Amino acid sequence: MKAVQLFRRATLGAVCVSAFFSGAAVAEEINLYTTREPGLVQPLLQAYTAKTGVKVNTVFMKDGLPERVASEGARSPADVLMAVDVNALVDMTEKGVTQPVKSAALEAAVPANLRDPAGNWFALSMRARTLYEVKGGPSSFTYEELAEPKYKGKVCLRSGQHPYNTALIAHLIARDGEAAAENWLRGVKANLARKAGGGDREVARDIMGGLCDFGLANSYYVGLMRSGAGGPEQQKWGEAIDVVLPTFKNGGTHVNVSGAAVAKHAPNKEQAVKLLEFLVSDEAQAIYAKANFEYPVKQGAAVDPIIGKIGTLKVDALPLVEIAKHRKAASLLVDKVGFDN
Repeated sequence: MKAVQLFRRATLGAVCVSAFFSGAAVAEEINLYTTREPGLVQPLLQAYTAKTGVKVNTVFMKDGLPERVASEGARSPADVLMAVDVNALVDMTEKGVTQPVKSAALEAAVPANLRDPAGNWFALSMRARTLYEVKGGPSSFTYEELAEPKYKGKVCLRSGQHPYNTALIAHLIARDGEAAAENWLRGVKANLARKAGGGDREVARDIMGGLCDFGLANSYYVGLMRSGAGGPEQQKWGEAIDVVLPTFKNGGTHVNVSGAAVAKHAPNKEQAVKLLEFLVSDEAQAIYAKANFEYPVKQGAAVDPIIGKIGTLKVDALPLVEIAKHRKAASLLVDKVGFDN
């Protein structure tokens, strides 16, 4: 009871989604804990409430989600746990705050490599690690090429320790082993035009400014820049570059995901599963694409036109759970080669 009271007080004092079914009283309610930004989550939950009449009480937090749920224990009011990347999803499973779910709808919509094999979590949207390049650059590219000597002094990247980059390095380790990933890191470091740092959008800025010719950045930033959502200056950055969907040699494109799980002690498990099933429906997948220029996980779901112009995304087949096993080794490699120095 105390945990429930704390939850209710938190939701009153924090950002809370309380959309109601038009013309009728809300029949039920569920509780969502999430580290996703409110602006990205609210349109989805409002659509769910409008469709089902189920109210979603939402607690937004920057970090510490699994720790909070674990501390609440069996009395936790959390039904659904939503996270911004695969590392967080794996963390929740490893900390024992999720439970396996068996759902034909979820398994049909989410490819096997984008969900936990036991059903502890499911990807809901994707973002590709793309190549930003000077206008007129190569129309195809592999991640491995970025370490070739011909690109010396032509590459800009954010910190190697940023989760976007450690996830890619972990993917390289999973595919080719630590030695190959270390050689790649050393090659890319030798090719840097400036010290690794800044953000993904600054890669586009520096390419426009002539500081470098190539860099890696997440796909949704292209949408945020080119749409004008980031302001007129960033719109210029986005228009000044070409964007390519790189692949691994004999593989596909690296992606990270947002996703969700049913909490281990969910008081409303049935409704929690229904919310997850809604989030992989055509309606919700289209909202993901529109709200943050993300790729839907469901095949055939609409992609935002700005993102669609980049090309057809072919996701690498390696399971995300296999990639996530190497995240610590990836971080250690970044330090070993002094990538950010």
